[in-house]
Amino acid sequence: MASLPVDPHLYLTFLGVMTVMAVTPGPANLFSVANGVQRGKAAAMAGVVGMNAATLVWFGAAALGLGALVIAFPQVFRLISIGGALYVAWLGINALRGAFRNASDPDAPAIRMGRSAIVDGFMVQIANPKAVLFFTAVLPPFMDVTRPAAPQLALFALATIGMDVLAMSAYGLGGAALARRMSEPRFRKGFALLTGILLLAAAVLIVSRL
Repeated sequence: MASLPVDPHLYLTFLGVMTVMAVTPGPANLFSVANGVQRGKAAAMAGVVGMNAATLVWFGAAALGLGALVIAFPQVFRLISIGGALYVAWLGINALRGAFRNASDPDAPAIRMGRSAIVDGFMVQIANPKAVLFFTAVLPPFMDVTRPAAPQLALFALATIGMDVLAMSAYGLGGAALARRMSEPRFRKGFALLTGILLLAAAVLIVSRL
């Protein structure tokens, strides 16, 4: 058993924990819904790519000793999270402004987010305090110091990203399914308001975890 990259029992437990974390509504999943409603299926999946690219960055940081960096420079990570929260809040405010500004124009798009769903998704996840908590508090107990760290991190990354892709895609495609009715002015305005509220809620969640 010692020749295995990870302890099988620990890995199964990790999968259970990760499943719960992945499906729980948080900044990433709320963004997925808003992104899917506003931009459709393709952009919803692009947002998933952006968020999981940020997760890979976090895993890279973990491999370089993220826990030690957080302890040494806590304010840096706090500032990153605050910046991310402000960015998400800005997207939400734009959505709310668009809902009222375009209410009288049936052909005008009611929601305006960033230019790139990938960039928006990356920004949401890179600033998510849930990610810092995951890599500093959740992941370390599952690491076995008697085994090489790199293979363990690779398998944990595979499980984490796999679960996140499934959950984020489900949330995003669920939102995109409702986008078919966006040609109806009243429905579009209502979902512009919902998008703004979801994004502002995501920003609040980010700040509340600081």
